[in-house]
Amino acid sequence: MPYRQYKFKFYLNSSHSIIKDGVLRDKHPHTWEISLHIVNIRKEFVPFGKIEKSVEEYFSLYQNKYLNEIKPFDVVNPTLENMADYFKDGLSKILNDLGWVLILLEMSETPSRTYVISLLDDVELSEDQTINAFTDLFLERLKKGNNG
Repeated sequence: MPYRQYKFKFYLNSSHSIIKDGVLRDKHPHTWEISLHIVNIRKEFVPFGKIEKSVEEYFSLYQNKYLNEIKPFDVVNPTLENMADYFKDGLSKILNDLGWVLILLEMSETPSRTYVISLLDDVELSEDQTINAFTDLFLERLKKGNNG
């Protein structure tokens, strides 16, 4: 069964300071671009506005804030990688509750630097496999993992 796949982009305006070599560096702002590649796993229609609103509500906790003062980044170094890893878990839950599966998250702090988390990394793609067949295999393994 082919699944419908979409890519959504969101923007997070915040500031942070990272710890490098044991030293807290200067506070500085970013406009992070966060792209979510998602697959609809239900046959029912889900309005895009509902997805966008839910994700924007999630990011509102961090919007226009100093991340070092907000959990978990008050104890976790708010690097690009740590932020993306943390956001992946929260966004996956939100999307799953709406009938969607997050398959790829891209987070950029500059137009030329993007950190990518692929949930497809555990599934091998052969040369003659279509992306829909690949997604089917991935989702089948996901279902088995949730039921096993």
